[in-house]
Amino acid sequence: MKNFALLCFLFIVIASSEVRFCRADASPDAVLDTDGKKLRAGDQYYILSVYSRNSGGLSIGGIYGYEKCPINILPESYDYLDGLPATFSPVNPKKGVVRVSTDLNIEFEASTRCGISTVWKVGKFDQYLKQYFVTMGGTKGNPGRETIGNWFKVEKHGKNYKFVYCPTVCKYCKVMCKDVGLFYKNGRRIFALNDAPFPVMFKKVRT
Repeated sequence: MKNFALLCFLFIVIASSEVRFCRADASPDAVLDTDGKKLRAGDQYYILSVYSRNSGGLSIGGIYGYEKCPINILPESYDYLDGLPATFSPVNPKKGVVRVSTDLNIEFEASTRCGISTVWKVGKFDQYLKQYFVTMGGTKGNPGRETIGNWFKVEKHGKNYKFVYCPTVCKYCKVMCKDVGLFYKNGRRIFALNDAPFPVMFKKVRT
C-alpha cells in the first residue's frame, strides 16, 4: 500500500512538472488582424484607432503642424483615412508571426522629405513639454543598449491591442515601462509615453 501511495505521489509530481514546463515553453499568443488572421512579420498593415470618431489610421506630423521635417506619429483626423501602412519586425528575425509581449520594430512604409528613417523610436525627453514622444528616425534590428529606444511591444487591451514601451532586448539596461498613448498640444494628438493606452487594431493592406 505504501509503495502504491508513493507511486501515485511521484506520478502527480512528474505530471505537475510537465505542465509547468509546457506552459513555460509555450509561445505568447499571436496578434490578430481585423480578419482574425495572424499578423505576419514583413507584411503591411494599417494601424487603426478603435475609436472610430475623429480617429483614423496613423500618419506622420508635427507637434505644432508647421515643422519642416515632421517626425511625430499621430492619428488621422477622420475615420475613413487608413493612414500609412506599417510593418512589424520581431527581435528574432526567424519568427514569421508577430506575437504579444514580444520586442519588435515598427516601421512606416513611407518616405520623408528630410530623408530620415520611418522606424519608430522613443525620442529624447522634451524638457519644455515634459514628455517622451514616440518619433521616427530609429534603426531596425541590432538589439542591445544602442538601440534600446527602438523596441516596442503589442499587448492585449480588452478585445483589441495597445502598444507599450518596455524593451527587454538589453538585460543590463534600466528601462521605463509605459503605454503608448496620446499627448494633446495645440489641438493635435501626438503619440507619447504615458499611462493612458491608445487602443488599436490592425487591418492588412490589400495588394
